[in-house]
Amino acid sequence: MMTKSGFDKFALRMLMVLMMLTACLATTARNKKKRVAKAQPVPVVKVSDNDAKRYKYFYLEASRHQQMGNDAAAFDLLKHCTRINPQAPEAYFTLSAYYASMQSDSTMLYCIQKAAELSPFNETYLERLGQVYIRMGKYADATKVYEELSAGSPSRVDVLSLLLSLYQQEQKYDKMIEVLNRMETIEGSSEDITLTKMKVYSLQGNKKKEYNELKELSRQHPSDYNYRVMMGNWLLKNGKEKEALGELNGVLKKEPDNEMAQMSLYDYYKEKDDSLAMQHARALLLNPRAENDSKVVVLRQIIADSEEHGGDSIPVLALFDSMLKMPQQNADIAGLKAAYMSLKQMPDSLVDLALLDVLEIEPDNAGARIQLLQDVWATKDYDRVIALCKPALEYNPDNMAFYYFLGLAYSQKDEVDNSIDAFRRGVSQITSDSNRDLVSDFYAIMGDMLHEKGLDAEAFAAYDSCLQWKPNNIGCLNNYAYYLSVLNRDLPKAEQMSYRTVRAEPKNSTYLDTYAWILFREERFEEARIYIDQALANDSTVSAVIIEHAGDIYMMVSQPDKAVEYWEKALEMDSENALLQRKIKLRKYIDDTSDK
Repeated sequence: MMTKSGFDKFALRMLMVLMMLTACLATTARNKKKRVAKAQPVPVVKVSDNDAKRYKYFYLEASRHQQMGNDAAAFDLLKHCTRINPQAPEAYFTLSAYYASMQSDSTMLYCIQKAAELSPFNETYLERLGQVYIRMGKYADATKVYEELSAGSPSRVDVLSLLLSLYQQEQKYDKMIEVLNRMETIEGSSEDITLTKMKVYSLQGNKKKEYNELKELSRQHPSDYNYRVMMGNWLLKNGKEKEALGELNGVLKKEPDNEMAQMSLYDYYKEKDDSLAMQHARALLLNPRAENDSKVVVLRQIIADSEEHGGDSIPVLALFDSMLKMPQQNADIAGLKAAYMSLKQMPDSLVDLALLDVLEIEPDNAGARIQLLQDVWATKDYDRVIALCKPALEYNPDNMAFYYFLGLAYSQKDEVDNSIDAFRRGVSQITSDSNRDLVSDFYAIMGDMLHEKGLDAEAFAAYDSCLQWKPNNIGCLNNYAYYLSVLNRDLPKAEQMSYRTVRAEPKNSTYLDTYAWILFREERFEEARIYIDQALANDSTVSAVIIEHAGDIYMMVSQPDKAVEYWEKALEMDSENALLQRKIKLRKYIDDTSDK
């Protein structure tokens, strides 16, 4: 008894029901449709009336069990059916799917073959057999099956298409031509059929017939000059340059802006005559009907050639400018100009003008706008950054990079509320596919802004979100830990986070100071002194805050003279610090959690 574990029950059940229905319908229909076929049906051995009734009963029972999902029972019933009537094709056909699901290819193939042998005029069985042969790589066997199908249904183009592929697999080129001729009779002549014939004749080495096919196609479509261009290209490929140039130039006389002819002549002269090649290139590039894709291909080739011969940018840029004076299909040409200028390391101000041209044509071009924003950001012109970001949010509302630049620009202008608003709007665009580093930075910066506004609960929630997206965001870990220490809360958590930053960057004075300050808050003064000394040793900027912390720590390790020395040094750098003045006057540490 076969178990159900061998197959996906739902998918198999639907397949089995469909196959049984198909088998029944096919069996009913096969005697109603006459066709010519090479194969002959297997001589029928008549079963008794009683066996016929038993077969029908068990077959219907198998169908019922399939519909109920009892696939194992249906499988056994179908096998019983083949024992009652070994010449019942529909039972073998349905069983084949079970064996396929069990990955028993040999038995599956036997069942399909048996079904097709018992009912050789049944197209459903033959098609399935052909498909199995193809899947198993038995192309010769598949070819025979599809030849039978084609003989029975000569107008079926889908069968002819498969035969064509099979003949190609076996390199039976004459057979391929026969099939293509039959397809042409059914569907009429077409470019696809002609080109396929040409390919076959080329594989055979029959240049004359290849040429005649193309000539006939051109004759049938006299107003379509692209066929004459194809003829010219074929002649060039086969060494008949004079005739080819006659065809191509003849096309341009009739249709001066024929893109295919211009491209062909450019490709031809590129290897022969630079000036003529450039002449045809300009004609193509300034052709309003030519596709931008073709123009970009030619432009890239011109740029490559220019770089090989000294890289003079003046004629190349002049060509770009001439093209950009024309109406543009899209921003491809303007974008290529900006990329070329970057390649030539031209000043950012000139590249930015080219990027503005891109945005004028295509305001939603996110790539060009981001590149422009990066250049403008370097100039610290934050008003211009904001002006570039605002329209970007209308054209690309789901691109987080624009919220990022906008929020940072506002923060640089100390417009904290606007900065927080920009970052919150950006956060609303986060999806599971968002860049994790970018999202993490969003939350980190938003946390800093919220802390600056005194919204510590919201700031800490933002930091938590930041670390969910990127647990090793070192900047966030440091700020989060320090702000907790300033509030003198969650110190074990703060210490854990701060220690990770020190391990990641053991010479970063800011991170060392934070860790020392947390240890100070935990009253681990000797450990704090070790880390504040390292912070001072690595503080190239001589930060007043770090020096003040050093004084606080040295006071708590009973070195008041050293502590006062540090406080006085810090006061020189921050003369308005009233707390420092009090510490020096009283020669004692004064706790004030608002010192940072």
